[in-house]
Amino acid sequence: LQYLKTLGINAIELMPVTEFEGNQSWGYNISFMFAGDKYYGTKNDLKQLIDEAHGLGIAVIFDIVLNHQFGQSPLVQLWWNGTQPATNSPYFNPVAKHDFNVGYDMNHESVATQQFFTDITRFWIQEYHADGYRFDLSKGFTQINTLGNTNLWGQYDQSRINIWKRYADSIWLTKPDAYLILEHLDDNSEEKILANYGLMLWGNMNYNYAQNAMAYSDQSDISWASYKTRLWNDPHLVSYMESHDEERMAYRCLQYGNQNVATGYNIKNLSTALQRIELAAAFYFTIPGPKMIWQFGELGYDFSINRCVDGTISNDCRLSNKPIRWDYLTVVQRKRLYDIFASVNKLRFHPWYKDVFIANNINIARSLNGAFKSMTIRSATDSLSLIHISEPTRPY
Repeated sequence: LQYLKTLGINAIELMPVTEFEGNQSWGYNISFMFAGDKYYGTKNDLKQLIDEAHGLGIAVIFDIVLNHQFGQSPLVQLWWNGTQPATNSPYFNPVAKHDFNVGYDMNHESVATQQFFTDITRFWIQEYHADGYRFDLSKGFTQINTLGNTNLWGQYDQSRINIWKRYADSIWLTKPDAYLILEHLDDNSEEKILANYGLMLWGNMNYNYAQNAMAYSDQSDISWASYKTRLWNDPHLVSYMESHDEERMAYRCLQYGNQNVATGYNIKNLSTALQRIELAAAFYFTIPGPKMIWQFGELGYDFSINRCVDGTISNDCRLSNKPIRWDYLTVVQRKRLYDIFASVNKLRFHPWYKDVFIANNINIARSLNGAFKSMTIRSATDSLSLIHISEPTRPY
């Protein structure tokens, strides 16, 4: 926790800790929502973690799964026809309404499901002092059938907006300042309404930032990392360069980074790759709004998301345990990246510059597309300017 505090972190988001099937998993194969998973420890261990984090001024946000449940769930088994949820189930659709569903799809138009949602979210706030939730697959909270048409699933859905407003209100009755984050990744017209209502939303910028780090200008536009580009009223966009679901930037740089043979500038070199990630960080943390760092991204974690325990790479190993490399802190270039992450992150709270990052007191003049990028963030009294050249002929 002190490591995170020094990094400038003021909130941690735990991947699902409610009881899931099996032991080693990301936790999205959920089964018992009122219990912490046996593999991680006791309930008092979890409570101690949260208390210690709160003592350092760090909020704890639970990644919670309510799009679906898996077969061990009592709610699934109580209304079961032998192969799938029965048609009279008050909680589940017999057939999922969207193609990205796993497990058994919950019906969020059902009063029973809505009460279950309220009970679950109230429990973890009251019993464990959770500070908020990140909702997995929030785009799936709809009864509109889009099977076979993923594009339709991502389009504006008023019924889904109504559901999320109702759910947000139910949580804010228990904890008015709860952080509510949606993994929506939806049409901006819908996300804008939800953001303006007070919810935060994930903004996947992994590919774009990786393109910049690798020095490729194609699809390197990072302007969508700004809530202002999306025309939202408030900075409720949680943009990210990395997440549990995306390939690591350092791995991409070392495997696929650009190079200039004439000058010898090669992004596949570790020191150069880490410098490129430093530069990406400068154009990431300085965009106003909440930011998310995937674990050890600040040290240039360079093991593929698909690395197997034996060191091979396979899509089948996406959920496999990955090495924990605290020894990276002893590598000078990696420790420098950590320090850069911390410094730029803390700049957002520095007395000299914090006004620059206050949402309603800034203007961003930007050119964030193409090989040459520049950005100026201004308040009434201060400004901060950055320049980035995304080509392999020079580091900055």
